[in-house]
Amino acid sequence: MHKLDRYDLKILQILAEDGRITKSSLAEAINLSVTPAWERVRKLEMAGLITGYRAQIDWGAVFKRQQVLVEITLARHTAQDMRRFEQRMATAPQVAFCYATGGGVDYLAMIQSPDIDHYQRFVDQLLLEDLGIERYFTYIVTKTIKTGGALPAELAPST
Repeated sequence: MHKLDRYDLKILQILAEDGRITKSSLAEAINLSVTPAWERVRKLEMAGLITGYRAQIDWGAVFKRQQVLVEITLARHTAQDMRRFEQRMATAPQVAFCYATGGGVDYLAMIQSPDIDHYQRFVDQLLLEDLGIERYFTYIVTKTIKTGGALPAELAPST
């Protein structure tokens, strides 16, 4: 765990909201000069707290797609079975995200496909690959309410 001060937390909050902010605008927003502000950003990157910068793309505006949330439970919970399943999810281009979870299911994944038929063919292929899937539950996404995520307000440093 890295010790972060209010400047570091504010930098993380600002970059989570706007990864393209200029150095001078970031420095002004946290009330530091440009060089110390940018040195802090570099230290946060080197510490692995900032893992990258990317554009959020509305693929639905580019391509027709269907988003499907899937709860997945494995039959066995050996390290080898879990690793095999996780590696398959990590390399599947259809998988937007996949989380290992505690509680009633083992994994929660977001699958993106052109339509439900393509989604089902993808799942059928996973079942044929003998990844140890015991059961899965499919939830069709009908509307996106919120994506992305900045620092929650209750965790944000006071300014």
